[in-house]
Amino acid sequence: MHTRTAIAVATLLAFLSGCTSGSSTPDTAASPAPATSSGGLTGEYASYAAGLSRPVVDSQYPQHGTDAVDVLHYGLELAWSPTARVLTGTATLHIRPTRDAASVSLDFKPYTITSLTVGGQPATGAVTKEKLVVQTPVKADVPFTLVVGYQGKPSTTPWPTTTRGDNHPLGLTVSADGGLWTMQEPFGAFTWYPANDHPSDEALYDIAVTAPPGWSAIASGTPQGQQGDTFRYRSTVPVASYLTTLAVGKYEKATGTGPHGLPITYWYHADEASYLPMMQKTAEHLQWLEKHFGPYPFDSAGVVMVESPSAMETQQMVTMGERFGQMGPRSFDGTLLHEWAHHWFGDAVTPADWSDFWLNEGWALYAQRLYEAETYPGEMSPAERIAQNRELDGTYRKQYGPPGKPNAAEFGNTCMYTCVAGMLRQLHQALGDDRFFALARGWVQDNLHTQQNRASFTAYVNRKTGHDFTALLDAWLDSPTTPAETGPLPS
Repeated sequence: MHTRTAIAVATLLAFLSGCTSGSSTPDTAASPAPATSSGGLTGEYASYAAGLSRPVVDSQYPQHGTDAVDVLHYGLELAWSPTARVLTGTATLHIRPTRDAASVSLDFKPYTITSLTVGGQPATGAVTKEKLVVQTPVKADVPFTLVVGYQGKPSTTPWPTTTRGDNHPLGLTVSADGGLWTMQEPFGAFTWYPANDHPSDEALYDIAVTAPPGWSAIASGTPQGQQGDTFRYRSTVPVASYLTTLAVGKYEKATGTGPHGLPITYWYHADEASYLPMMQKTAEHLQWLEKHFGPYPFDSAGVVMVESPSAMETQQMVTMGERFGQMGPRSFDGTLLHEWAHHWFGDAVTPADWSDFWLNEGWALYAQRLYEAETYPGEMSPAERIAQNRELDGTYRKQYGPPGKPNAAEFGNTCMYTCVAGMLRQLHQALGDDRFFALARGWVQDNLHTQQNRASFTAYVNRKTGHDFTALLDAWLDSPTTPAETGPLPS
């Protein structure tokens, strides 16, 4: 999710208490729970069992991603030449086919393929229209290793049609000074490595990037150290491709410590030193989020500054556009908190389909507004916040339609944020603090590192609360007009 500066103020709950009643509804999981064993994989593939997924064809952007393969692990060895503007890479993919096929297809930009092997043997393949097709027969559930050598000049891919103010071309971007950065939601990872570029196929990652002397390379995952000019990162829990990141440039580095000794790394350019104190609010943000939503789900954190007009919750290494630093501490603070909230809602629990993008953004915006109301109480009264949110909710539903029925040509519209934050406020009001935050913590912990959808969320809410909230959720997700206010559940 990218955070927009154009998102209007949502809502603060005037905290209410309540009791629950009703019958329990079983969960309907959208994906299997994280593997606790080899998941039927053998040999070297057993070590990548945590990357097992159940890929689907996306309802919004079916041209990206495939349900025919489940990538378990990406090993990326990259090198960047800022003078030649050339990226050189070797991508090693450990893949589980989901069905028998005569070939394998992945999303990929048309780099020059320098080598291609399947199981260590030469293979034939070509890139056409952002697809790499490898001519090799595969069997369902019989994993294989694909190695792709490539090089070329990076180029971006167009954003879906949108009226958003912070839209920009997606994928790997070359800055004027020869640096690199990327943002890639809902797709665009394929602009720098061959990928099954869809959130339903999460995988493990090892990323090594060689930068010129004096330059630094930053990627998603846990830092594994620097050897010469090569920087290494590893993700031992699953990552959706849109949550990976890469930045190369003349960066300054600072380090810090978060809750429970969590290592935090900050990357910024020399002329952005004034942004560092804003970035260092990360430790405070994570502490606040842990208090409300449970333990931070990863083993490191970081922030990297880039030239983008937006911001992104890239896993363990938030990508912040310099625009937010230019706007000052208040805007930066709310936006950064929003991105860290996504590490619970979007990163740790990921939507299986882009039609459920609201599962990410509604939760992150509601967390942001609760934080802002607590941190900046003089900005607006609770009643004013609620009234403003309802007015904006009606405007956005009229402009974009309800959040549960998204238009693929309007990716990331503000209805997916504000209207769903209003839905969560109603849940909060019905349940009271204790039960609402227990619901939020449970949603993350019980579904950790899986992909979920609307049906599984509704079922979880009903089971966890012991009350049937289906009608409330359906109204907020599907109504063309703002649903009526509801109060706390009767004691």
